[in-house]
Amino acid sequence: MKIEIQEGFADVEVIIKCPEVTEKIRRMASLLQGCEQKLSGIMDGAMHLIDRQDVYYFESVDKRCFIYTAKDVFETALKLYEIEEMLAEAGFFRNGKSQVLNMAKIASLCPDFGGRIEAVMENGEKLVVSRQYAKALKERLRIK
Repeated sequence: MKIEIQEGFADVEVIIKCPEVTEKIRRMASLLQGCEQKLSGIMDGAMHLIDRQDVYYFESVDKRCFIYTAKDVFETALKLYEIEEMLAEAGFFRNGKSQVLNMAKIASLCPDFGGRIEAVMENGEKLVVSRQYAKALKERLRIK
């Protein structure tokens, strides 16, 4: 893959030239399109705009959904299934019934009991990938 960056233009334009449009190309385009998209979350009564690359994971607790970043927790009006659909192409992954994690924030993976996987995030937090989702995570990360 060849990458070229040119300066001096009024606007940013990305052109992808490829022999055919593959799933990998679609994911790259989706990542580029979503770089400037922000998520809204509420903390201390104020609405905040959050860059999705700053999100470590989303969690649903008692019919409420939360956004976890390195230091803060925000509540969002989005449902977990909406988040999963919206961010699947951007490297987010459903790791259990109540969580969607950002694969780019995984520091390490460790096998756990019963076919589960423990994902240690860059901030040191440990999340469990349930047995039901472990195989899909390995496939997405291309590990055996």
